Amino acid sequence: MLLNEGRIAEDDFYRALARHLGTEFLDGPIRLDAGLRYPQVLTAGAAPLAPDHPKRIVAAPRGLAIARLIEAASYLEHPPALTTPTRLRAAVFARVGEGIAEDASDGLARHRPEWSCRPGPQTFDLTLAGLVLALIVLLTRLPTLTSLVLLMLIQAGMLAMLTVRLAAVGIAGDAAEPTPDLLPDEVLPTYTVLVALYREAAVVPRLVRALGRLDYPAAKLDIKFLLEADDTETLAAFRAVPLPARFEVVVVPDGQPRTKPRALNAALPLARGDHLVVYDAEDVVEPDQLRRAATLFSRAPASTACLQGHLVIDNQGDGLLPRLFAIEYAALFEVLGPALAAWRVPTPLGGTSTHFRTRVLRELHGWDAWNVTEDADLGMRLAIAGYHVGDLPSATYEEAPKHLKAWLRQRTRWMKGFLQTSFTHGRDPLATWRRLGPVESLCALALLPGTVASALFYPFMMGPGLAELILGAPGPEAGVLAHATHAGAWTIFLGGLAAILIPGFVGCHRRGWGDLMWFVPLLPLYFLLVSAAAWLAVIELARHPHRWNKTEHGLSRTSRSGALGRGVTAACSTPRPSPAAAG
Repeated sequence: MLLNEGRIAEDDFYRALARHLGTEFLDGPIRLDAGLRYPQVLTAGAAPLAPDHPKRIVAAPRGLAIARLIEAASYLEHPPALTTPTRLRAAVFARVGEGIAEDASDGLARHRPEWSCRPGPQTFDLTLAGLVLALIVLLTRLPTLTSLVLLMLIQAGMLAMLTVRLAAVGIAGDAAEPTPDLLPDEVLPTYTVLVALYREAAVVPRLVRALGRLDYPAAKLDIKFLLEADDTETLAAFRAVPLPARFEVVVVPDGQPRTKPRALNAALPLARGDHLVVYDAEDVVEPDQLRRAATLFSRAPASTACLQGHLVIDNQGDGLLPRLFAIEYAALFEVLGPALAAWRVPTPLGGTSTHFRTRVLRELHGWDAWNVTEDADLGMRLAIAGYHVGDLPSATYEEAPKHLKAWLRQRTRWMKGFLQTSFTHGRDPLATWRRLGPVESLCALALLPGTVASALFYPFMMGPGLAELILGAPGPEAGVLAHATHAGAWTIFLGGLAAILIPGFVGCHRRGWGDLMWFVPLLPLYFLLVSAAAWLAVIELARHPHRWNKTEHGLSRTSRSGALGRGVTAACSTPRPSPAAAG
């Protein structure tokens, strides 16, 4: 407890423990035996030393293991050498770093190759898909029988996707239910928090302060910041901030691809928590989110392997683009997300504020390091493995890109990842269909390839459709198909507007954003940008299938995270009292 609260330095504690046990404290380079077993040595908190060392074992116990070691000390003829958990992890990483890096990159492909997006679609696949797409776009604009039939099929597919969005409006979600009594401190499980950063030194002080406010027992927190080996600037920023023992900086062994999921994979074997959550560097989390998630997990069936928090864009004052992004997120996380959880269908996860049962994550071999939207892919794999995603009505505040170029880079990556995931799990469509079932398979089609397809066709369906509506209905001499496609144009156009606008209005209402409702009618124009990103994603998938377009954080002027950086001074070393402790 004293260590995790920051009341005693890690070095001082373990030096004192070594003196009490009458054993050696290792504070220099630690040479470990080549035969050590990873990650078991870190789980056990002990590792074999090199054969020429006078001590056979070096230990870095935590929690109850410290008490057990003290009790056993009088019976040990040769007590182990001691070091800190931080030094032991660094020594293990130095000894087996190449293996850790390889497993973080390709562990999924080795254990479950059918779930890995590598090698991805080949040149022939992409060329064929591009030709089919171009042919479809061309045919839908030609006045032939084939084009009319094709257009009707596309309209039917888009109508199915619009129906999902409109049906979601009728699901109230867990936010409308009474807040459950949250678990008290004594029964809460250990919780691991993973935050991957890359060249984000500017956000370090406010990130530490934000996580320092979590309403969760300090002794049961395991917070890990994951850095790349070449990111010396961010590492220096962490060294300048005093960190209690519940915070740990993990430098991921160098390797490719240099992506967030690879860093998460490297940290997964180190997770000590029964539950695990992933946050982004700029996130500002509601203080009771972990306690609320642990409570929901304790009452949910074992098949609920993940809880998705509500992502909230909070820098709307930075311009029109962040305002529209905020409305889009409100529609996704206040309307569509709770509906998907209630229906228990495959759910593309949000990438941050995703809470997991750690056991299930390890069972699924973590994240796909080569998929640029590892969250959407993991949501699909959870469904294929028979698990479900629940709704967590707790806000995590994020920044939206305020410049169009940054927004396009981010959205292009998301669309490319949706395509990667679609190709991966579409290699054997019959097997996927059998594992998911018909309803779940149709939802997966609508939410992953359907999202990209609808974005690609959006300007070709809505624009010409509007023109057809203005020009009027076909004449009496036109055939049945012409009248049917004209009726479909009306349905798609009006249904598309409804599916875009109504969730936006409802999402704003649920968040209490009356001032943003005035901007909801601009969403049809905003989705033209989404369409542009989808087309860029198709091009980038062919040229750079695994390139990760990094989103810079900490640039907003009006967000809560920005406000934290301008002078909120709560200390991370003082735990926030829990409701139970407050009486």
